Amino acid sequence: MNASTALIAAVDVCYHDHGATAAAILFADWADDHALAQHLCHIPQVAEYQPGQFYRRELPCVLAILKQLPQQPSLIVIDGHVWLRPGEPGLGWHLHEATGIPVIGVAKTSFDQSPHAAHVFRGESMKPLFVTAIGLDQQDAARQIESMHGAFRLPTLLKLVDHLCRSGAPATPSDHPPA
Repeated sequence: MNASTALIAAVDVCYHDHGATAAAILFADWADDHALAQHLCHIPQVAEYQPGQFYRRELPCVLAILKQLPQQPSLIVIDGHVWLRPGEPGLGWHLHEATGIPVIGVAKTSFDQSPHAAHVFRGESMKPLFVTAIGLDQQDAARQIESMHGAFRLPTLLKLVDHLCRSGAPATPSDHPPA
C-alpha cells in the first residue's frame, strides 16, 4: 500500500459471549469490488449495552481496530448512525469527535423513522439504507454509498466487513459474499 494513497476504511463490530470482534477493510475507490487489506481485532471484554448509548459499547471497539491500521484512513464508513435525530449524536458523531476523520454512517434500520437521513435505495431493494454523515456533505455521502460496487441493497465491501467481523477470520476471494 502506498502511504500517500487516500484510503477509506469500513468498520464493523460483532459481539459474542463476553467480548467482540472488530473488523476493518481498506479500499481506495467507492466502486472497488475487493478490499486492499483486511484487519481484525479481538476485544475480550466490552461494556454492557445501554439503550440510547450504543456508542459507549461500540466506540472503544472501533477505535481499537483503527489503531491497528497501517495508515490513518481519510474517511470511515460505519454500520450505524452518525445522527440518531437532528442534533442528537450517534456512534459516527462520537467517532468523528475522537478521530477528526469524516464519517459516513450506513444503517440498515431506521432510528425513529430517520427522516433526517438520506434514504439510499440500491439494487432492486424496496428497503432503504439510512445514510448520515459528519465531516462531509450528507448528500455526497449518500451518492458515494449508492455508487459502491454490488447489485444488492448492501454494497459488496460493506457485506465483506460484516462477514469479516462475524467470522473472525480474513476472507479469501472465494469467501467473499456475492455482489
